[in-house]
Amino acid sequence: MVTTIDRYTYRVTWSEEDQENVGLCIEFPGLSWLADTPEEALKGIRCLVRDCLEDMVKHKEKIPEPISSKQFSGKFMVRVPPETHRSLAIEAAESGVSLNRLIASKLHQPRM
Repeated sequence: MVTTIDRYTYRVTWSEEDQENVGLCIEFPGLSWLADTPEEALKGIRCLVRDCLEDMVKHKEKIPEPISSKQFSGKFMVRVPPETHRSLAIEAAESGVSLNRLIASKLHQPRM
C-alpha cells in the first residue's frame, strides 16, 4: 500500500481561514489535514490517504487512479467566446504561427 500512496499528488498550502497548513491530495478532493507545520500537514494527509485506501479495499470500492499513472493524449478542447477566438487567431497570424502553437506556448508559460 505504501507504494500506492506515493503515486498520488499532494499539495501543502496555508489556510488563512484555519491559520494552519493544510495537506491535500488531488485524487481525494474530500480529504484534508490541518497541522502547524507543512511537514506535519504532508505526513497527516499521506496517513489519511493510506487509511482511506485500506478502507476502500476492505469494502471493495473503486480506487482512484493516480494522476501520475494516467496516459494523456496531449489534446483537449477549450470553448472560448468568439471574440477571444478571433483575437487569438489574429495574434497567431501576426506572429506567423498556428493557432495551436500560439495557445500551447501561452499554456506552457511558467507559473508564478
